[in-house]
Amino acid sequence: MELLEKPYWEKGELVAGLDEAGRGPLAGPVVVACVVYPPFTTPFLDRDSKKLSTAEREYFFKRIVRKALAVSVAFATPGEIERLNIYQATKLAYLKALKKIPFKVSAVFTDYMPLKGLGIPVFSPPKGDEKIFSVASASVVAKVIRDRIMECYSEIYPQYGFEKHKGYPTGEHIKAVKTFGVLEIHRRNYKPIKEFLKKKNLFG
Repeated sequence: MELLEKPYWEKGELVAGLDEAGRGPLAGPVVVACVVYPPFTTPFLDRDSKKLSTAEREYFFKRIVRKALAVSVAFATPGEIERLNIYQATKLAYLKALKKIPFKVSAVFTDYMPLKGLGIPVFSPPKGDEKIFSVASASVVAKVIRDRIMECYSEIYPQYGFEKHKGYPTGEHIKAVKTFGVLEIHRRNYKPIKEFLKKKNLFG
């Protein structure tokens, strides 16, 4: 894990790390998290959220919240994803999450999400969630929050199995859509949902 934050911390400046969870699922929001640490925070996370177990993510989530100066989250809703497309809706959520931070930062780090017009340096290398401490932390926060949201949806719509697949296009999820229909939290411009609705309109 590279500590790319260090040159800024040495000058007493703050930086923000951002990452998202949930661009691939058929249902639910994309969640973007932003994490800002105090200068010279010792890194305690060496991988992105996808390489952690659920229990490990929960452990690191609590540690991140305790150690960070600020943590914010923002959402790209299914409606925004349909209206803007997944990339633009996610980028907008990045800007919303950054705007929620209550103080100025001197640089922004993301996982391959370029952000323009901020007036400060933005570093967005591929696999940033595996290379940059604050981005890896944002990855964990985004994943934990999104999983909790989908678990709440599973209580509202128990027949869809959201607590297991979290909205991703598993066989179980697609079968549930074919059996029970499309929900308001589904992304109607995603191929499996779009094709189901098309067939439904054709054959009733």
